[in-house]
Amino acid sequence: MINKEFFLALNQLENEGKIDKKLTLQALETAIAQAYKKEFGEGRDIAVQINEERNVIRIVAYKTVVEEVENTENQISVEDAQAVKPGSKVGDIIGDEISPKDFSRIVAQSAKQVFTQRIGEENKRRALEDMSQKEGEIVTALIRRVDSSAIYLEISGSQMEAVMMPSDQCKNETYSVGQSIKVYVKSVGLGNRGNTRVLVSRSHRDFVKRLFELKVPEIKVGLVKIKKIVREAGYRTKLAVYSDEPSVDAVGACIGQKGVRINAVVQELHGEKIDVIGWDQNPAQFIARALSPAQVKMVKLIEADKSAIAIVPDEKLSLAIGKQGQNVRLAAKLTDWKIDVKPLSKAAELIEESEEN
Repeated sequence: MINKEFFLALNQLENEGKIDKKLTLQALETAIAQAYKKEFGEGRDIAVQINEERNVIRIVAYKTVVEEVENTENQISVEDAQAVKPGSKVGDIIGDEISPKDFSRIVAQSAKQVFTQRIGEENKRRALEDMSQKEGEIVTALIRRVDSSAIYLEISGSQMEAVMMPSDQCKNETYSVGQSIKVYVKSVGLGNRGNTRVLVSRSHRDFVKRLFELKVPEIKVGLVKIKKIVREAGYRTKLAVYSDEPSVDAVGACIGQKGVRINAVVQELHGEKIDVIGWDQNPAQFIARALSPAQVKMVKLIEADKSAIAIVPDEKLSLAIGKQGQNVRLAAKLTDWKIDVKPLSKAAELIEESEEN
């Protein structure tokens, strides 16, 4: 039934890492058994025996020796059994090898279908396992389809489909079929139909974090650490960095000589503004830095409700607050303090009021 060329091809596929031979042969055994039962009776007790050394596959049907046959599929009379195997007695199990010619074209097709299905399941399992290792990383993908509900991409090197939902897209970016983009792998799992489902994002804050790890060697090796990162995708990101090594300038490492490193990240994010801030354990100092690019004259902390008043020059008030309050909002998220930005012209009375309260 199966010739030498089949086993040679199987060995080659295994050597190329495309398939597990042991699992393939197990799938083949199951396929042949199911196909035979479908053709000749579900109740038949058969076994498929594969001999790799001799390059043969044997199909054996087993029957129990009985005095009176009630089920011809699984039972054989003593007389008939002794004709096959002299000395057979009631209760013995007789194996009868089935000739491949007994298989019809329908059986062969059924075996092929079951075999293909089992191999497909194994390939899906491997794909899920391989892709799971990329969860939380950046991969390159090719956009295959764009519609109102999602963007569908093919991940380079795997031919796996990924989905980027509207919430994972950046409002300042446009996407078109055939476009190659970098994406962050949010999660890998099984969808409703049992297929591998890969969710990717360009709006996730960790997408920016991974980009900095790629562009800043000091982050990758641990000399510079990202304390926290907050983001309003497509508009602005703030990340707080620090280093345990006094000789290492954490902010400078992220920006790079003449801004080459941070500019590379900004370019990938299509112009999204990025503020790299030196983390400080002093809340007032950290809040002042977090309001970058505005320069802060003074920060008054109100410990009771973990709020702060940040005083800035009158002409820098709008810069400190940001468009629709974005800058101060992100600064508050970064520092975990409520921040109220006020102009320098009102500083004295505001501080006096806060002290009275």
